[in-house]
Amino acid sequence: VASQNLLSVQRPASRTSRGQEQPLLVVAPQNGLSLTRNRSLSLRTSRSHRASITKMGAKASSERYTSADQPARFAEHKRSNNVRALDIDKVYDPSSLKDKRVLVTGANRGIGLALVKELKSIGAVVIGTCRSSSKDLDDLDIAQIITGVDVTDTSCMPALVEALKTTGPVDVVVNNAGYFYEPVETIETLNFEEEMKMIDICAVGPLRVSAAIYNAGLVAPEGRIAMITSQGGSISWRDVQNPTGEDYGHHMSKAAANMMGKLLSQELKSKGITVTMLHPGFNKTDMTKKYEHIWEIEGAVDVSVGAKRTVHEIAKMRLEDTGKFINCEDGLEIPW
Repeated sequence: VASQNLLSVQRPASRTSRGQEQPLLVVAPQNGLSLTRNRSLSLRTSRSHRASITKMGAKASSERYTSADQPARFAEHKRSNNVRALDIDKVYDPSSLKDKRVLVTGANRGIGLALVKELKSIGAVVIGTCRSSSKDLDDLDIAQIITGVDVTDTSCMPALVEALKTTGPVDVVVNNAGYFYEPVETIETLNFEEEMKMIDICAVGPLRVSAAIYNAGLVAPEGRIAMITSQGGSISWRDVQNPTGEDYGHHMSKAAANMMGKLLSQELKSKGITVTMLHPGFNKTDMTKKYEHIWEIEGAVDVSVGAKRTVHEIAKMRLEDTGKFINCEDGLEIPW
């Protein structure tokens, strides 16, 4: 089976019992060259042709996907002076969100609070939801704060819907609420209750919220649903980022969140609603403080920078790109 990232030849052409040549099978990235077995197709397999295909695939991969190795990625950004990754202000364009009604879950602290601040500063009409508000959130004086919203509790969703009905549909839903169990989980220290809590908050929670708002007719036409997930949900990256395993609940919850978002993107595409999974980057928050010792090595940024990177990608969301998994650090895709 071909790598997800690279265009590759699966097997050479062969002869059937009747001496007819069968074409090789080529597997490619979604937006690259795609050839399937077709008996009417004849494809020669010279060395130069195979080399050309491999080169094309490698180029497509490097242009489409970000790197799994976080320290190496950060080092390469510095070496190549990657402005998108190192200085978001120079490319920042949130203009499509001006005057749009944007709902952010988990708005009372961390990346959620930073997103609310940034969205208000660029002229969005911001609605924040959380279980309970905070002084920092109250002081922002945003359009609406809806408290009592626990994304793990289905019985909270009718109250969320009723509160939104008083002000009208939203153009963008940012499912940000999350949870990260701090102790490192190994096979000897598994906490199944915490694992289920992470999966409920990070994967099922965004679906509860999105479904409640959509089914109430409160997602505006051509609306957008942004899922704040994590590169930790990439299965293919575990060999690089977690070669010894560990942190089961966190990674399972993010992989489940990505699957949920992908399925939702497929169902809502025909309705004109865009769904994108966004890794907000490595941000210096209470949730990532357990990794404080590697913040500078791996390019962690202040949460205000992470919020701008994320808002930049939300502003770029388009229906033709629905269902993608994007790294907000550099704007490239992350493989599943």
